[in-house]
Amino acid sequence: MNNALNISSSPHVRDKRTTAYMMRVVLLALMPATVVGVCNYGLHALLVVLVSVAAAVLSEFAFDKLCHKPDTWKDGSAAVTGLLLALCLSPRVPLTMPLLGSMFAILIAKCCFGGLGKNFINPALAGRCFLLISFGNMMSSYRVVDGVTAATPVADLLVGNPVNVTRMFLGTTSGVIGSSALALLAGGLALWALQIIHGEICFSVLGTFILTIGLFGGQGFDPRFILAHISGGGVLMAAFFMATDYVTSPATPLGQLVYGLLIGSLGGIFRLFSGTADSFSYCVITGNLFVPLIDTYIVSKPYAYRKVSLLKQLRASGEPWYKRVPRPVIVLTAIAAIAGLALSGVYFMTKDTIDNQKRAAQAASYKAVCPLADHFEANETIDKAVADLNGAVYGTDFGRAHINEGFAALDEGGNNVGYALSVTSADGFDGNVTLAVGVDNEGAVTGISFTELNETPGMGMRVDEAEFKDQFVGKAVSKFTLNKAGGSTADDEIDSVSGASTTSGAVVNAVNAALDFYNNTVKGGA
Repeated sequence: MNNALNISSSPHVRDKRTTAYMMRVVLLALMPATVVGVCNYGLHALLVVLVSVAAAVLSEFAFDKLCHKPDTWKDGSAAVTGLLLALCLSPRVPLTMPLLGSMFAILIAKCCFGGLGKNFINPALAGRCFLLISFGNMMSSYRVVDGVTAATPVADLLVGNPVNVTRMFLGTTSGVIGSSALALLAGGLALWALQIIHGEICFSVLGTFILTIGLFGGQGFDPRFILAHISGGGVLMAAFFMATDYVTSPATPLGQLVYGLLIGSLGGIFRLFSGTADSFSYCVITGNLFVPLIDTYIVSKPYAYRKVSLLKQLRASGEPWYKRVPRPVIVLTAIAAIAGLALSGVYFMTKDTIDNQKRAAQAASYKAVCPLADHFEANETIDKAVADLNGAVYGTDFGRAHINEGFAALDEGGNNVGYALSVTSADGFDGNVTLAVGVDNEGAVTGISFTELNETPGMGMRVDEAEFKDQFVGKAVSKFTLNKAGGSTADDEIDSVSGASTTSGAVVNAVNAALDFYNNTVKGGA
């Protein structure tokens, strides 16, 4: 077949740079962040990157073969999608997650909509959001360089904990593989200098985000505060590599500016008021959904065309404004509104029931750890101490333990027989570990009971077995020590669950925090 004549619809853009060339440049721009991430987090991070890229390329290759389409995987766009997804993942996720995420990104978000140039949202972000929804606990489980489980610096920043801005900027703290702000900034600026990405998008995203954080963040435009927010939470990755995707961003400079302002402002609002550090993915996807509307009303001025205001155009057409809105936009907006109202209605209808069930479960857990108690009453000393903590991490020797609440345990005659304390450790392998700890008036542990435990079945979940929990009961010590080797004989030693030392350590830290709180606040303030 003679391919000399190529007929296609407008607009026609001529450029010596091919798609494959630009994808190769983007891959090179991502290499600094990839190298820093692999050096910091080790071999498993490299495996996550390789699996993600391979799964993306092979998924597109298989789709092309099955559907008898040209080999589009050769243009490098699938490799870029796989690498972007990998850099947005924790270095400790199972390898099945980048595999599933890349397959979803390529097959569902890209190929099912017609392939490159026809997807309506960024495929890498679609894959990441799919994993966030499906595997929330594992997606939020991070590890710092020295092997200790920890929250991301942005999560600490949101609760008022101090962060090391220098380490955040270099990418040597806990977080995703591509967390080096310096490497991402270098790669992003290189793309902008080579005119691969549009400055209207990336700089409007960053500028609006900074403005929102400065105005509503509570610390003004303090440079360290602003830099800490920019260096974490995927801001630079979104601004330079995600939002600037040609397919899912507006076509005109003004439209790109509006698009960037939307994403940046949403990013700042979500960061400050949603309580979620990892929210920029949703901001970019929201911006992607507005692109058809932006391109409908913000178009380039044709040559020799006298510009007329949008208001005059609407009046001259004789049609009401709502008839000029594209039907897909109306349908999607209606679906989103109906879904939102339905979810809100279900939430408000079930809120009281859910709260009652939570209170009942909490009361049951307190009864389980204080078997001599008939009922529980609020304690002024405990309430004041918990309020003073204001959700901050308790102490410096108990990992990321938080004291949630506490009550005095009373028998039938109203006599105090101990206290029940609720403690959360954020150092669990698969998320938070929340437990009730009972302490009698002599400072001995009367029991522990879990109210939140999302660990791996057969491993971390074994901390909820009596064999592990009973080690604490009846022991009046100031602090327990985790014994990973087993065979403990001392009262202050707790044998770790085999294969679940991280979860065991989180439980020990939570109990130690409860004992320290009792000895220094409850008993000391009585």
